[in-house]
Order: sequence, then C-alpha cells, then structure tokens
Amino acid sequence: MRIESKAQFDSAVRSAKKAAAGRKLDILVCCGTGCLANGSAKVAEAFAAEVEARGLAASVGLFTKKTGCHGFCERGPLVVLKPSGVLYTKVKPEHVPEILDKTVAKGEIITKLLYKNPATKKPVEQYTEIPFYKNQTRVAMRNIGQVDPTDLEDSLAHGAYAGLARALFHKTPEEVIAEVEVSGLRGRGGAGFITARKWRAARKAAGERKFVLCNGDEGDPGAFKDRSIMEGDPHAVLEGLAIGAYAVGAHEGFIYVRDEYPLAVVHLTLAMEQARQRGLLGKNILGTGFDFDVKLSRGGGAFVCGESSALMRSIEGKTGEPRQKYTHATDRGLFECPTVLNNVETWADVGAILEHGGPWFAAMGTEKSKGTKAFSLVGKVKNTGLIELPMGTTLRHIIYDIGGGILDDRPFKAVQTGGPSGGCLPESHLDSPVDYEKLTEAGSMMGSGGMIVMDDRTCMVDVARYFLSFLVEESCGKCTPCREGLKQLLIIYDDLVAGRGKAGDVARIERLAAGMQLGSLCELGKSAPNPVLSTLRYFREEYQAHIEQKACPAGICRDLTAYEIIPEDCNGCHACFRACPADAITGEPKKAHTIHQGRCIACGACYTACPTDAIRFFPKVALAAAASGQGGAS
Repeated sequence: MRIESKAQFDSAVRSAKKAAAGRKLDILVCCGTGCLANGSAKVAEAFAAEVEARGLAASVGLFTKKTGCHGFCERGPLVVLKPSGVLYTKVKPEHVPEILDKTVAKGEIITKLLYKNPATKKPVEQYTEIPFYKNQTRVAMRNIGQVDPTDLEDSLAHGAYAGLARALFHKTPEEVIAEVEVSGLRGRGGAGFITARKWRAARKAAGERKFVLCNGDEGDPGAFKDRSIMEGDPHAVLEGLAIGAYAVGAHEGFIYVRDEYPLAVVHLTLAMEQARQRGLLGKNILGTGFDFDVKLSRGGGAFVCGESSALMRSIEGKTGEPRQKYTHATDRGLFECPTVLNNVETWADVGAILEHGGPWFAAMGTEKSKGTKAFSLVGKVKNTGLIELPMGTTLRHIIYDIGGGILDDRPFKAVQTGGPSGGCLPESHLDSPVDYEKLTEAGSMMGSGGMIVMDDRTCMVDVARYFLSFLVEESCGKCTPCREGLKQLLIIYDDLVAGRGKAGDVARIERLAAGMQLGSLCELGKSAPNPVLSTLRYFREEYQAHIEQKACPAGICRDLTAYEIIPEDCNGCHACFRACPADAITGEPKKAHTIHQGRCIACGACYTACPTDAIRFFPKVALAAAASGQGGAS
C-alpha cells in the first residue's frame, strides 16, 4: 500500500522492524559482484533449498538473505550468521549442510571456514573483531551487507527513508540545506566541492525546471565502491536524491550508470519500482504534495563522461564531450536548466545526515574534510576490498591495519589514489592523513575512491605509462592540449621502458605536462599529468636509471631486464622450471638450474616463484657487454 502520511510511514517502519525481529537467525550471503564471480549465487541457492527441505524457516525462524558486497572481496564467498556475528569465508555449496548441522543447530564453530589473522595466525570468529571490519566506520555503506537490496521492507527495517521523512515532515528546503551545511559534506566524486553551497546555488537559480543527477559512472581503474553502493543499497541513493530534490526545488532526477554495471542497473530499477508503489517516489511523496521521480541513463563506458558537463551531454543524447565552464551547472546544466550533480557516495550520505543530524556527521573526520570516505583497496595488499573510514585516517593505518600489510610481506613502494587523475605517493607519506587538502598537497587527489597499493616489484615509470595509455584511449579528443599532449607523453614513455630513453626526456615530459595543465578544456585533461608528475617528484631516480643506465630498478620493463640463477643458492626445487611460460629454464631436480637467455622473455615468473631467492635480475645491457668481451653479466 502507498504511504500517504507520517503516521503511515511510522507504521510501515514498525511493521518492517517487527518482521525482522521475528526471525531468530539470518544467514547473510554476499552476492555482490566479487562474490558472485566466486560462486556465491550457488551458495545462496544451496542455503535456501536446504533450509526449505529441513523446514527450518518455520521451526527456528531462519531466513536466507542475498546481500550486497560485504567488502572483504579477498575472502569471498562470504556468509555471516546473525545475531551471532560469525563470519565464514570462501564458502562453497558443499559447506552448507555442515553449517546448518553444526553452527545453526548446535552453535559449533567450523574453524576451517573462519578468517585467520595473518599477524597472529589465529582464526577470528566474530565479524566485528576482524581488523578489516573492526577499523571501519560506515555511513554511505551503512546497510550494505546487511540488507537485501531487492527488498524494500528489509531496507525500511534498517532505516531507509527515515532521513527523507524527517526532511519532508519536519524541515523546510532551506533547513535541509542548512543541515547539510552543518555536516560539512563535500562531494565524494573527487573534487570535494562543498555540497550545501552547490545546493543553495541551484535553489536560488532562476527557472521552474530543475534537476538532480547522480554520477554512477566511476571510470577509474581499480575503483568499485560506487558500483557496490548501487548494487547493495539502491534505496540509500534514491533517498539522497529525493532529499536533494526537495532542498533545491527539483522534480526530476537521473542516475547515470555505466553499462558495465548490469547488477546495479537491475537493483536500481527494481528499487525505483518499489519506491513508487509505496509512495516514496513519484507523485505526492509520503502525502506531502512533493513530486519527484528518477530515470536511469546508461553510459557507454567513456571515462570522460564522468566529467560533469560531458555526463549531462550524454544524458541529453549528445556526444559526451566537456564544455567550457563559463556558466555553472547550478545555473545552466542539463537541458540548460539549473542542475545539481553529485556522485553515488555523496547521495548515499545524505539520508544518514538528515536522520542523525549534521553535527553527528561533522564530528567525524578533520577540520576541513568531515565525515567518512569509502575506498576500493586493491593491489599488492593482503586484504583487498571495499572500506569506509573517517577522513584523516592515515595511509599506514589503511594499508597495514585494515589491509593487513603488503602481499607476501614485500617492501611497500607506493600507493596510488585518485585514479588516472591522481598520483603515486611513496613510503614517506604513509603517515599522512587522507583528506582532500593533504592528498592535493602531496601531488595526488581523492578521486572516486580507488586506492592501489604497490610493492617493490613495481616500476613507477611503467605505472605512469599505464595510466597514460588508458587516458590516450579515453580522451574525448575535443581539445588539442589533452589529445596531442597525451599522445606525445606516451611516445616518450614507450621509449623509456624500451631502452630508447635519452637525455632531455624528463624536461620534455615536464613541459608537456605543464602545457596540458594550462590549456586543457576540462579537469580530466588538466589532471591527466598527475601520475606522471607525482612519479617524477618522488621516484626521479628510476627515470634516471631508465635513461642513463638502460636499467629498470624494479626488474619489470622486459626490454631492459634479464634474469639469471645463482648456482650456489639454487636447490633444484623445480619451482622456476614449472613457472616459466617460455621453456627457458633447464636443470635436473635437486641440481642447479640454468636460464637460457635466448629463450627468456623476462616475464619475472621464475623470480616470483623461487622460494630461495636464487634468481636475480640485472640490466639486459650487461648481456651485450659480456658478449662483446667488455665484462660479465654480473
């Protein structure tokens, strides 16, 4: 039934909470994209079938729930038992009967399915005691992993639309904006613009037709937190949009979603249908006379459409290209009407802010960067996944306490934040707090929340080259500084990693970067040199090695690197022999092996596989020197 008054809304929430409380035990199966790829759908199906076959749903009040991403992607498929809080990792369908027989029926813990703390080597039973979760504070992701994203009643039981009800029944639009202003909320899409300032400008703008837009494009390599929010808690996004629309005087909204996010599209579409049926979207929302509805617009995967004006042109059915910013979108945006654009995480924060109050949100974070921030933690870190924590948390705490440290305990080298528009920060910045100002000062940026950790086996010249190659493909080509500057930079970097680097290359890189920053039309072009400039700032010695010594200090650039086995350290374990994809290694078991340079492709697989550190890499130019009689390879 439609909800048409505050009393009916309160009654609906009480009913939803009563239904949830009536279940004695919930089995939460992560069905986010990561766990689905590892087979979690079959795990959920196995639980549902086994529970029904045993009649447990009626006898013990058991409920199997498919949730969004729990965040701990490294350990999926994940299953959480509520209210006990036991987390099982890497669960397979064949584990289901054992979980029901032992844990559900008898309260026994299945140790083999528990997470083991790499620091203590001990299994951890409780979800909340695992360092990955224990060190987080969730606002935007408050309900992800807790609710079934396809069930509005479940979302209502967990607080969905409480902020919207408070806004519509107890606050004027100006008071809503004031509440958001007190919270200190800034845009979570990268630039960090003050949200309330944008909303107030749109509210004051002339014109009857106004829009609120949600940027769900999220094109940064390694970033997936917006996707997970849309998949795991679509009602939080819709609630935030409705509150924003009420505040600025808009009655129409769009959610711009990447076409590569099909599960997000499915869940958002279903959530909109459910919200309309219950009177939470559409005409006369909650009986207040406020009208607002949302449409989905599916992007084609163009990175540049994450830029505000390009996104709006794409929604209009035009080519996704940026325009000059001589007017603000809050005055003339989508269809030349006043428009507010925020990203998924920003909108997901809004409902919680209106429910709990601006001061509650402002109490977290730093002086200028309030609240929490979600990140996709990936790369050479033990615990990859989705995290959210207060602004101002240090990189060291994120990587070592939440992330569990560097994979295989290798030395830390750098962390890249902000995607192709961000930068790479070295070990000396590990104790820097993560907020908008500090990251910008360090030569990086917040971006859309990607955080890529790198170890000592990472070539920073090659990293910069990777982001340049990505941006060359993704540049819209509208302005010359970005289009041609990126191509010229990539040519230089291709030469550097191939051993063709020459004196003056670094100066040319810096001149091209400065030209792009000065002359590019949009912020994507202006920020494109950031990975280049940050690696030059902190790892200039690697550039010098590539140019002057024709050597890659990390041993990654194949044209510059050769590998050899140190005979006295080789125990003939055959690990390198099995790992080599080019059949370049020979040797008998338990005897020293040999790498044949003519067949070696310098992939480094043998170096990674060797358990005794009996393989070393060296500059390939030494081979030529040895062949000409000028010296040995060593």
